[in-house]
Amino acid sequence: MMGLKHSDEEIKKAVRLKYTEIATAGLEQCEWEADAGKIAKAGYLGYDIKKLSRMPGGMIDTFCGCGNPLTIDKLKPGEIVLDLGSGGGLDCFLAAELVGDKGKVIGLDMTKEMLRKAQMGANKLKLRNVEFEKGDIEDIPLEDGSVDVVISNCVINLSPNKDKVFRESFRVLKPRGRLIVCDVVSKEDIPEDSRNNLDIWVLCQGGVVKEEEYIEKIRKAGFEEIEIVSKASFEGLVSAKIKALKPA
Repeated sequence: MMGLKHSDEEIKKAVRLKYTEIATAGLEQCEWEADAGKIAKAGYLGYDIKKLSRMPGGMIDTFCGCGNPLTIDKLKPGEIVLDLGSGGGLDCFLAAELVGDKGKVIGLDMTKEMLRKAQMGANKLKLRNVEFEKGDIEDIPLEDGSVDVVISNCVINLSPNKDKVFRESFRVLKPRGRLIVCDVVSKEDIPEDSRNNLDIWVLCQGGVVKEEEYIEKIRKAGFEEIEIVSKASFEGLVSAKIKALKPA
């Protein structure tokens, strides 16, 4: 992005530190309440409250999503799913149920504390079709054409190089593979002072780009049939559910 005074690595370090703090300190850090309140808010974002209520206590205390990507397009049994910025693993756990024993879900996160928390959750739920890997969403440690679906929930906006995220997502998807993401976009350009404030950036605001720019980045990566399925406005920003297809 133009006008940034921080390097990509400085931004990623700030994001890593923030989400390490969220993973270790837990509740208030991402402006959610304790479990009961978080479950209610997740229900507002499209999650099944009954399913969340059956999960072991504390499993969603790091959830900071802006929607439910699993409501954008139906996952099929046997599919391989990659979750970019999987955090505490909530979307991975729900996706694992949908793809079944013959499918697999891979959670990718750059924060070891989040990965540890997610693995603990998978162990509690006795999930055998979920695995977690450490890595950057701009440099996905998977082979070309190895997954059927890439999902993400309010994470790509945190990246200083969104073009590379979408190129990497395109690379690891199989032909006719789908990209289904929930993310924050803006109606207007974010002021330069906000873009250069790391405290604002890590709260999913400083790195946000305009809706049309976000869609164009997906298109430039090679995706087709790009669609904004739904969107909701809040505080001058937009929470959007987006899907796209890798051509055959």
